[in-house]
Amino acid sequence: MSRRVVYTRGGSPADVLTVIEEPEPTAPQTGQVLVRATAFPVHPGDLQAVEEYHGNSGQPVPAGVEATGVVEAIGPETPVAPGVEPGARVTVFPHPGAWSQWIMAAARVVVAVPAKVPDEVAAQMLVNPITAVMLRREAEAHASIGCDGVLLLTAAGSSVGRLLTAVCLAHNISIVNVVRSERGAAELRKRFPDVPVVATEHAGWADDARSAANGRPVSVALDPIGGKLTESLLDLLTPGGKLICYGQMAAEPISLPASTLLHKSLTLRGKTIGRWMSDTSAERQASDIAAAKLRPCSWPGATALSGRPGQSGNRAARAVPVTPCTIRRDPWAWNPAPARPSKRGEEGPKPALQPR
Repeated sequence: MSRRVVYTRGGSPADVLTVIEEPEPTAPQTGQVLVRATAFPVHPGDLQAVEEYHGNSGQPVPAGVEATGVVEAIGPETPVAPGVEPGARVTVFPHPGAWSQWIMAAARVVVAVPAKVPDEVAAQMLVNPITAVMLRREAEAHASIGCDGVLLLTAAGSSVGRLLTAVCLAHNISIVNVVRSERGAAELRKRFPDVPVVATEHAGWADDARSAANGRPVSVALDPIGGKLTESLLDLLTPGGKLICYGQMAAEPISLPASTLLHKSLTLRGKTIGRWMSDTSAERQASDIAAAKLRPCSWPGATALSGRPGQSGNRAARAVPVTPCTIRRDPWAWNPAPARPSKRGEEGPKPALQPR
């Protein structure tokens, strides 16, 4: 039997996520690759999808969209990316239901993993770079970005933030980075010495951001936090500017008067990987994946978050910019248990939902 993490209703992930057993997949068909998962990331967006699920059919909804593992079989006459072959380590994205022991993936979303890249990095090798590609494209839709406009980037010490910073530098996009603490700002200055960075722990951080823009208009802001920070970001934007929200780390909702948008003709727009998966054409997805593979791995090894998924303490932990997600090095050992299955047909431990 194969195991898969699913949910049938929305709510706290710690309460609604469960594990089901299902028949092992049969041999892959043309266009498919069978992958045995060895690690998967728990992104903030994964947990938010569970929290905000509104379905009521009672049917299991598979969780997760990304995993890394080993190729077990390839369907007949299936074209695959270079390096994808039986026994090879690969990353799979996007694949709804990736928190599974076995993944029957479309060949077009399977990418080989370089030997020097460990599983905990490989498991997030595509989603963060693709997010950076998506957000850069959305930011550049504003006419001033790449010309005289400045891009403001919050949570700049996160994986996506660092990738975006590297991408902007490569494409001559002027940016100002924003982080929570002076300690985080100091770390980011070491990594990107030519990029101004301000810390919101200082009362005058917004004035610091204006000074860093050096008289140029702050045309676009990219923000995964939301909450009370939103009003400050909109105040920083020039008339005609755009705020792009791609996350909701803050516990409180966005609350602001309509006049804030109307008097400056501002745009507030949401972007998520989920919408990228559902709204983007197959051709654009293939292009973005190809571009993502060229992006530098500018995050360190991922670190584990404390607290149970979905609890308020964990939400605060997820807001820490340098901790973008929790890596399950062994998805079948959330609690101490016998070794995970390594071959088809072997039965492994049923994972609990309380992380170690």
